[in-house]
Amino acid sequence: MTEERVEQQQEEKENQETPQIDSKYRLVLIAAQRMKQLQKGALPRVNLDPRKTKPSVIALEEIKQGKIKFKILDEK
Repeated sequence: MTEERVEQQQEEKENQETPQIDSKYRLVLIAAQRMKQLQKGALPRVNLDPRKTKPSVIALEEIKQGKIKFKILDEK
């Protein structure tokens, strides 16, 4: 029963849709955060060589391909 629950939770995570990037400012913020992760040693999620490609290009390509998951939080 526990294994079924774990599998179900994994499927739910995969099925969650990433919201659309609604402005160029949000794109810049998401890309900047991902660039920092890449500079600190995170592996690229796209097939680009990190030694030959700048982190900014990698981050933008990851976002373009939908490989980056993010949430838009409501401001209250």
